[in-house]
Amino acid sequence: MIRSRAPLRLGLAGGGTDVSPYCDEFGGAILNATISYYAYAGLEPLNTGQVEFASADLRAHESYPASEFLEPGGRLNLLKAVYNHVVKNFNHGKPLSLRMSTRVDVPPGSGLGSSSTLVVAMLAAYVELLNLPLGDYELAHTAFVIEREEAGLQGGKQDQYAAAFGGFNFMEFGSNGHVLVNPLRVKNWVISELEASLLLYFTGNSRASEDIIQEQSRNVRERNEIALDAMHSIKEEAFHMKESLLRGDFQRLHDVLRSSWESKKRMASRITNERIDRLYACALDAGAYCGRISGAGGGGFMMFLTDPIQKDNVAAALQSSHEGGLAYGCNFTAEGAHAWRVP
Repeated sequence: MIRSRAPLRLGLAGGGTDVSPYCDEFGGAILNATISYYAYAGLEPLNTGQVEFASADLRAHESYPASEFLEPGGRLNLLKAVYNHVVKNFNHGKPLSLRMSTRVDVPPGSGLGSSSTLVVAMLAAYVELLNLPLGDYELAHTAFVIEREEAGLQGGKQDQYAAAFGGFNFMEFGSNGHVLVNPLRVKNWVISELEASLLLYFTGNSRASEDIIQEQSRNVRERNEIALDAMHSIKEEAFHMKESLLRGDFQRLHDVLRSSWESKKRMASRITNERIDRLYACALDAGAYCGRISGAGGGGFMMFLTDPIQKDNVAAALQSSHEGGLAYGCNFTAEGAHAWRVP
C-alpha cells in the first residue's frame, strides 16, 4: 500500500493573477502558505485486472477493466484523468490494475485549492509506485496539465505549486507557462502570531467559482478597465505582503489584506454576495482586524485576522449570524507533497 498527502493552501495576496490570460500578458504574482489540512491518496496495486476508484468525500466508488484509457466523465473524473495521464506518459501506455482511494480534510468548493491539491497527492502516489523522476516543479506542472488542460477544469496555477512545494512561497507566473517559486524565510515568531490570530470560517460550498474564473478571464480579454486595474493592484499587493511578512510588520499586513479584499471584489461580479458581505461586517464588528474570501470567491472559506484573545468571540459572532457555518483554526506547514509505503 502506498499512501500520500499534499497540503492545502491559504492565499495571502495576489490571488487571481495566476489565471490565464492575465498572467500570460501581464505576469502574475502570488503569496500563499500551506496549512495543516490535507488531501490524501491511497494506492494499492491489484492483480485482478480491474481499476477501482473511491472517494470518501463524494461517497462514490467506481470500477473498470484495466485499460490504457478510461473514458472521461462522471463524479470521479479527476481520478480517471490522473490515471490516463500516468499510463500514457509514464507507463508506456500499459494499463495498471490498482485501487485508488482519496479523501480531503475540508469540504469540496472550499477555496483552499482542494481539487488541485488532490491531483498532486494522487500523482505523488504514482511517483512512488513507478519511481518516477519528478521534482517539485515537474510534479506541479504535471498536475496543472492534467487538471486544467486534460480534464478541462477552470482555475489558476498557484494551487498545484503550493501543494508540491509547501511552506510560505512567493510565486511569479509569466508567459509560455513560466513559473518561479521563491520560498520565504518567515521568522518563527511571525508564523506563531499568524497562527494565533488566524480564523478560518466555512460559509458553504463555492458553487459559482468556475463562472467567476470564466468572467475574470473574459474581463481581461475584453480589456475591462475596472477589472484590469483591480488585478494590477492585487499583483502589487503581493509584493507588499511579502515585505510585511519578512519584516513582521503586522499593521501593514492588515492594511494589505483590507486593500486586497477591496480590489478582489472588482475583478468579477460574483466574488462577493450579500451573505459574504454580512459575514465580513459581522467579524469586524466582533473585533476582527481584517478578512477576505479564500479562492475564487462566491463561497467557501473566509479568513480573518484578529486579536488571539478575541478569536473565540469572533467565531461565536459569525456562527450566530450564519446558520450552518463552521469555524476552523489551523497551523502552517513547511512540507509539501510526499508519499510513503505501508508494509
